[in-house]
Amino acid sequence: MELWQESVNILVLGSIYVLIAVGLSMIYGILRVLHVAHAGIYTLGAFLSLSIAGVTGNFWIALTLSAIISGFFGALIYRYIYKFVLKEERIVPLIISVGLFITMQDLYRIIYGPYKYPFSISTAIPYIRVGSFYVSPLQMLILMITGVILVGLYFVLNKTRIGVGLKACANDLQMAEAVGINTKLTIALAFFIGSALAAVAGTLVGVYDNSVYPTMGSTVSYKAFVVVVLGGFGSLKGSVIAGYLLAAAEVLLVSWKGFFLPRDAIGFLVMIIFLIFLPNGLFGKKER
Repeated sequence: MELWQESVNILVLGSIYVLIAVGLSMIYGILRVLHVAHAGIYTLGAFLSLSIAGVTGNFWIALTLSAIISGFFGALIYRYIYKFVLKEERIVPLIISVGLFITMQDLYRIIYGPYKYPFSISTAIPYIRVGSFYVSPLQMLILMITGVILVGLYFVLNKTRIGVGLKACANDLQMAEAVGINTKLTIALAFFIGSALAAVAGTLVGVYDNSVYPTMGSTVSYKAFVVVVLGGFGSLKGSVIAGYLLAAAEVLLVSWKGFFLPRDAIGFLVMIIFLIFLPNGLFGKKER
């Protein structure tokens, strides 16, 4: 029964990693830019949900509005920042993204103070218990929301013109523009979707941990990077699988064998091992 319980913990933790990394991988797949500020939008989503829920008293309204606002904010980052440096060396947008992330963290600290804010909600989801096996309402909430989002994302990417445009831009941006695809709008949509997913992840973590604070995106910034590397840069399928693999490595190593290093170090160890044997990740292609 302990294995089943650990499986639930893996799915919950992996779902958070997936929600963050899929958006980051989508953006990298098109622009080949490591969008470090993605973690800042993750924090923004949590604070927006906390503030909106405090006003409306409704978690679902808060989650929806937070995702939409964060999505537009992500699109604005592309429109007014990245768009002007895409022709530069890759190190340029990377440095800008790191600076933007640090700036966002400092702004959150100025606005909200260096405090942790509780974020508790009530759900109609029942507590599931069978013997020593249990699934809490918040765990079920995370699994349900992640499942709906992944199914919806699969439909959008494979059954709609938006998905065709995103795939075309990811394969060859110049060729996509040559055949008439509005690449600027498509890239903005990629930022919108990815940022909205990051906001949802930030909200769910804030609720699950009952804590929202300015620097909550610090650890996420490199965990998402690890997942993207493991999955193969730009591979959405790889990011999903790698997210759950990383969660499994962390949960099982810590719960079964203990670990002589901090838990967060496991991700980097797994990444190093993968890069030795699979330099391009699980489903990555050689960089063009």
